[in-house]
Amino acid sequence: MSAPFDATPLLRAFAARRHARLLAMDPAATQQALLLRLVQRAAGTRFGRDHGFGAIRSVADFQRAVPLRRYEALHDAYLAPTLPVLENVLWPGRTPYLALSSGTTSGRTKHIPVTAGMVRANRGAALDVLAWHLAQHPQARPFGGLSFILGGSTDLTQVAPGVRAGDLSGIAAVEVPWFLRGWAWPPARIALMPDWDAKLAALAAEAPVGDIRTLSGTPSWLLVLLERLAAKHGVAPLPSLELLIHGGVAWAPYRDRLAPFLPAGCLTREVYPASEGFVAIADRGDGEGLRLNLDRGCFFEFVPVGELDAPAPTRHWAATIETGVDYAVVLSSCAGLFGYVLGDTVRFIDRAPPRLLVTGRTSWTLSAFGEHLDGEEIEAALMHAAAEAGITVVEYVVGPEFDGSAGRHRWCIEAAGSCDPASLAALLDAALRVQNDDYAAHRDGAQLARPEVVLLRPGAVADWMRAQGKLGGQHKVPRVIADPARFADAAAALSGPGRGPRPN
Repeated sequence: MSAPFDATPLLRAFAARRHARLLAMDPAATQQALLLRLVQRAAGTRFGRDHGFGAIRSVADFQRAVPLRRYEALHDAYLAPTLPVLENVLWPGRTPYLALSSGTTSGRTKHIPVTAGMVRANRGAALDVLAWHLAQHPQARPFGGLSFILGGSTDLTQVAPGVRAGDLSGIAAVEVPWFLRGWAWPPARIALMPDWDAKLAALAAEAPVGDIRTLSGTPSWLLVLLERLAAKHGVAPLPSLELLIHGGVAWAPYRDRLAPFLPAGCLTREVYPASEGFVAIADRGDGEGLRLNLDRGCFFEFVPVGELDAPAPTRHWAATIETGVDYAVVLSSCAGLFGYVLGDTVRFIDRAPPRLLVTGRTSWTLSAFGEHLDGEEIEAALMHAAAEAGITVVEYVVGPEFDGSAGRHRWCIEAAGSCDPASLAALLDAALRVQNDDYAAHRDGAQLARPEVVLLRPGAVADWMRAQGKLGGQHKVPRVIADPARFADAAAALSGPGRGPRPN
């Protein structure tokens, strides 16, 4: 299979107009206008009537009328009574799609509403990725070949008349416009495959490696795919690849591991998509932050992480954000989510335009013993300790366990290379002390014992995810499990008898 023709000249004309419009946007004015349109459209829904949408005239009015809600609260109050049918509940009409998203912390499958408007917004954001790319690299030819999207199964289940449910990538595949399908790969017979291992095998066997110009997916699964392709075609198996689009998990642990598989000159661009909406896109270079999507169907609020559960949290938005503050992301969207706590944390590095770094998950914290470690600190300490130990972390899961009157963190680590677990635990301990004063104080005060490291056999994490039916696609490894009971179950499954763990 090959692309019908090089459509980049057509894309370049769109990209130039879109880039000029993006540069001219006033962030606060654009976001407020979008919010008021959303509120007006949803005023007649059950949610809109309950929250007095008809009287909302400003961002401040909206924030007074609509409280913050996590998925569980939204589900119990508005989704559960009529699922799988949501008709005039959150958004006018019948919601045609439900994106099934497994929460990495609670384990509960979420049913995220996806409307036709949200499909269009996501498609527009995907084109914006190419607009930013062409603005920086005008000679690029992303439509000179195929676009390979590594997602989950595109098979959707009809769960009610006019309602289909499945992976978000499946919804996106169904909604690809006919005039773009000639540039999309893989074909439906492979994209529909529900078994991740069988799908990977088919992708590696049939990929038209010489004609792929763009590749997008989650870094962890992209690495597995590229390893398979390299085994068949040699290192750098996609010789025409010029753009790798990645998102979903932190890029730093995968950057160096993916680099050998990319041809010379291949560029990377980070995106921040979620089942609930497309949040941000890298508009500059690697590591320079992601630009907030201001007009793609979502109004964003940002709550200081420490205030998220306060009775009256401060709710910043594009007009009031500050740099250097860790915020929880809240969105309101054209899929009918309003004041919805997304579960991610970010830190702004620029205000005009709003440009952010993704720093973790609101639930990716370890504080069972008062140590207050956040996801960014956990990741940084592990990467530092691994570098000192001379290993590369493939995957990890960490959580708290009790040891008499004190507690400890147990790290289940799958790594490339060998090291002594006790030595790695000591390096982790030292790095965490530097990262976080509370951790150091609790270690010195004996409330927190030395961490324990269990080195897992190769493939242990993938086997664990496979056993849960969460291998591949958009599924992410729950790297930080704060609940001791749930972590105990995970640790036992990862490093139980017969799995070859090497504890310190």
